[in-house]
Amino acid sequence: MPHVTDEKPVRPTFSEFVALHRHQLVHSAIPERYWPTLCTKLQDEIYDAGDSFQMVQVQYENEAGEETRQEYKVRVIREEGIEESDTNHIYLVDHAWTYRLPDARAQLMAMPGLLERMANLMEVASDEEDSVATVEAVYKEMWRYNQTYKFGHFLMGSEEAMPLWYIMDEFGSRIRHSDKPTFKAVPFYYVPSQLAFTLLWPLQDLNQGEEVTRDFVENVHDPLKRRARLLPWKPDDLTDIPVTQVEPDEEYFLEYRGTETLPKVNSETPTLPRDRCAKVYFDTKMYTSFLTDPRFEAVQSSAEADIWWLCRSFKDYQELSEDLPGVFVNQFPNENLVTIKDLLAIVARRAGKKTGEDNSGRGPKWLPITYNLQTELPKFVSLFQQQESQGLDNHWICKPWNLARGLDIHITDDINHIVRLPDTGPKVACKYVEDPVLFYRSGIGQVKFDVRYIVMLASSSPLKLYVYKVFWLRFANKPFSLDNCDDYEKHFTVMNYREDANLKQIHYDDFIPLFESQYPDYSWKSIESDIFSMFRELFEAAVSKPSPRGIPPSPQSRAMYAVDLLLKWDTNNTGDRIIQPVLCEVNFGPDCERACKYHPNFINDVFSTLFMEDIADRPVVQL
Repeated sequence: MPHVTDEKPVRPTFSEFVALHRHQLVHSAIPERYWPTLCTKLQDEIYDAGDSFQMVQVQYENEAGEETRQEYKVRVIREEGIEESDTNHIYLVDHAWTYRLPDARAQLMAMPGLLERMANLMEVASDEEDSVATVEAVYKEMWRYNQTYKFGHFLMGSEEAMPLWYIMDEFGSRIRHSDKPTFKAVPFYYVPSQLAFTLLWPLQDLNQGEEVTRDFVENVHDPLKRRARLLPWKPDDLTDIPVTQVEPDEEYFLEYRGTETLPKVNSETPTLPRDRCAKVYFDTKMYTSFLTDPRFEAVQSSAEADIWWLCRSFKDYQELSEDLPGVFVNQFPNENLVTIKDLLAIVARRAGKKTGEDNSGRGPKWLPITYNLQTELPKFVSLFQQQESQGLDNHWICKPWNLARGLDIHITDDINHIVRLPDTGPKVACKYVEDPVLFYRSGIGQVKFDVRYIVMLASSSPLKLYVYKVFWLRFANKPFSLDNCDDYEKHFTVMNYREDANLKQIHYDDFIPLFESQYPDYSWKSIESDIFSMFRELFEAAVSKPSPRGIPPSPQSRAMYAVDLLLKWDTNNTGDRIIQPVLCEVNFGPDCERACKYHPNFINDVFSTLFMEDIADRPVVQL
C-alpha cells in the first residue's frame, strides 16, 4: 500500500520521470504537452488549483423564496480563463482519505479527526454522542464520493493488488458530474514519493465563471448502463426494464477461450500402458509424496510422463492430441464455463429449464439469482428496485469473476455501493442467502458454515462424473445476523488465509451426527442426495452444448474440481420447510493440503477414479 517515507525522495530528471511513469501517463491519456509541468508539480508538490478555481455554494429557492437545497460547485476564477492548450493547466488534487474497504469503519472510528472531516465533506449530520451512527451515515454516503485504483497483479489475487478506495479533498470532492464534462480527472501514483494524487486538466477552453465538471462514468456509453451507473448521483427509476436473463451469443464465450485450442478427437480412446506403471508429472511437489498407489509413479520430466497433473492453465489441446495422443492432462477445454463465476451462472441457468423449476430465466433453486454487473447492470437495478418496493430482502454478495479466498467480495443492501463496484473490475451480484442453515458452536452460538466436496470429471461425452464422499467444512467465527455485512468473521467462512482468525475444523464423520442432533428432522443422507443431484445437473448443463458454449469431448482430459456450497432454509410445493443446497462456486486446482493431511489416501483415490475407473472400496460415488 502506498505510504509516506521519512526520506526526501530523489528528484528524477524529466526523462527519468517519463520512464518511471510512462504506462500511467499513456494509459490515463494524459496529453503529452502537460508532462513537463506535471513532473515539476509532482516533484515540488505544487497545489496551485486555488489560483484558478474556487468552490462556491449555490442555494436554491422555491417560488415562495424558501430555501429548498444547496450544493457546491467549482468555478474558474482566473480573469483570463483557462486555455486547454496552455501547458500549465494540469493540477494536483490531494486525497483526504485512502483505505481498503474492510478497514473503513475501523479507520473512521480510530483516526483522529477523520470522521469529523468526512462528515463535513459529505454534509452528513455529525452526532458527537453517537459516533457509530455518524460512521454509518458516512459509510452510506461515501459511495457518492469514492474513487478507486489498484496496484500489483490483480489477477494473481494478492492482498497488495486489492483495490484501494479514496476520497479526494474538499476541492476535488466538490467537482460535479456532467455528461459533457469540461475537465478530466484521473488517479496517479508518483513513484519517488510513493504518494497518489488525482490529476485534473481541461478538455476545452473555459471563461471566468464557468463550471469545472467531470464525467463520473466516462467509459460507459450505453444509455441504460449510464443511467444505472449514475444512480448514486442521479436517482432514477429503472423498474420498467425487463429482468429476464437470456444466454449471451457465441462471441461472449469465444472471448474467454483466448488462445485455447480444441483437441482433434480420434475414434480410439487413449489408454494407459498395461505393461508398466503409469508415469505422472506434477508441476508442484504438493502431491508427489502422497501418490503411493503402485500403479502410478511420479517422474521429474513431462517428456517421460503418461499423465500431466498441472496447476498452471493448459491451453494446447490440439497439439496434445496430435503429437502426444497417449498423454493425459488434468484439465478440460472450456472448463472455465464452471470455474469462472459469470459463466457458471449462465451454464447453471440451463439446468433450471431442464428440470422445469425455472419460470423466470434465473435458473434452478440451487442457483442464487445472479447478475453480471458488467453486462446486466440495468436488469439488476430493475430487479433490486422491484424487490425494494415489495419489501423483500435485498442483500447481495458481489464477487469478482475469477478470484478466490474471499478477495474483493462485498455484501450489502445498498444499491449505490453495488453500482460502484464495477469500478474495481468485473463483478457478479448473487442474491445473498439471508436465511442460511446454521451450526451451533459451543461458546459462540449459531454460525454460518459452508461445505466443500471434490468432484471428478472423467469424461464429458459420455458424462462420467464422480464425487468424493469425504467433504470439508468451514465455519464463521461469530454468530450470524443480517447486519454488519463487512464483518468478515460473521459473514465469511474462509479463515485459513487470515493470520489472526480462529480456524475451526470438524471432521466430516464427526460433523454428521452433530448436525443431525441439532436438526433431528433432517437426515444428512437426504441432504447429500440433493447435493449430489445438484452436481449432476450442473455438469449435465455444462456438457449439453457444443464448444464454446459447452465442455467438449476430450478423451485425454481428466479433472478434479472443488465445489463449495451453502445450505439454506426453503419451502417445498406443499409449504413444508426444507433444507436446500445452494451452489457458491467451482474451483479448479483446489488447495488439497487438508485433504492430503487428514486422508493420506486421497490422491490415490483421485487417480484410481480418474485414470483407472476403479472406485471399489473407496469413498467415491459415480453420479
